[in-house]
Amino acid sequence: MSSEEISKYFDATESREIREDLVFAINMALEPKIAIDCGCGAGADINYLVRNGFTVYGFDVEQESISRCQSRFEGIKNVILSKSSFSTFDYPQASLVVADASLFFCPSSEFRNVWENIYQCLHPNGVFCGSFLGQEDTMAASNNNPSVFWPEVTVFDEPEVRELFKNFEVLRFNIHKSTGKTSQGVTHNWHIFQVVAQKPNKLLKQRPGAKGAPPLDAASCAV
Repeated sequence: MSSEEISKYFDATESREIREDLVFAINMALEPKIAIDCGCGAGADINYLVRNGFTVYGFDVEQESISRCQSRFEGIKNVILSKSSFSTFDYPQASLVVADASLFFCPSSEFRNVWENIYQCLHPNGVFCGSFLGQEDTMAASNNNPSVFWPEVTVFDEPEVRELFKNFEVLRFNIHKSTGKTSQGVTHNWHIFQVVAQKPNKLLKQRPGAKGAPPLDAASCAV
């Protein structure tokens, strides 16, 4: 995406409606209320999290995102921003990790280490709330011009996504497929896996259906 297209995207999403999954996730996350917003964009999720009592560490690879959020949250001490990629961000311990449509753009060669960092940064009973790109999405099409979206996207099928969460208790798992227009008015086929999952606390009695948490073996990625 060009700088102009990125700016238009941020303009269109700055005040977007908060997803139901995130509303659900914040009620599952326990103290301390510390969240990481991966790919924080124009700050819509940061704003919601702060209003609900969270300290938020937000990062994005785009400088415009960080500049916008610095202006938007100026003087708010519990918002900590950094211009980072998934691989360069220093993950603090957190009770909630939010990655809405951002892990799409984590290079597949880096994903295994990134996923390990996300898993390890979560407190016991910490919650992950995010999404993964499916094979039928316009962005995943083999004839897609990468410059339209991003130089590289990481694509999953359903078994691969479920494998990522073998060490979590999956609270919500939805597959979203639809055709419509993007915030820029472009026709798009969406294929997205939406997940809310909780890292079990091995020190406490597990809830029915919860799984243990042996060392993580992240799934391989299909691109």
